[in-house]
Amino acid sequence: MMAIPTIVTGLILTAIGSYGYLNATPNAEGKVSPTALIPAVIGLLILICGALAFKDGLRKHVMHFAAMLGVLGFLGGFAPPIRQLATGKDLNLTAPAAVAGLAMSLVCAAFVAMCVRSFIAARKAREAREAGAA
Repeated sequence: MMAIPTIVTGLILTAIGSYGYLNATPNAEGKVSPTALIPAVIGLLILICGALAFKDGLRKHVMHFAAMLGVLGFLGGFAPPIRQLATGKDLNLTAPAAVAGLAMSLVCAAFVAMCVRSFIAARKAREAREAGAA
């Protein structure tokens, strides 16, 4: 069952978002962009999906939603380095935003891979049950 790994993934992404926000460089007004919290928001949503996955009737739907969030997190993690290049800055993969973004991509890629394996296993188990019942 993927509920526990989903909750752990949500906690890791929340920690990554917190790191990114707390270490972000303030703008000219001294404020940090709220976009630094995107990994934490995705992590919180995935964590909620993990908690809801303990209910049998919701599991399939919330796990598919969590996997979709994982794909979005994977793709969105590349935004900070792409933004650096698009604004004409040198690529700095040690900048807090880039570190947080790439870490989010890595965690989300691993999570989506686990989800896909789980979905395949669930389908095979369902087909085996149906074949045995026939």
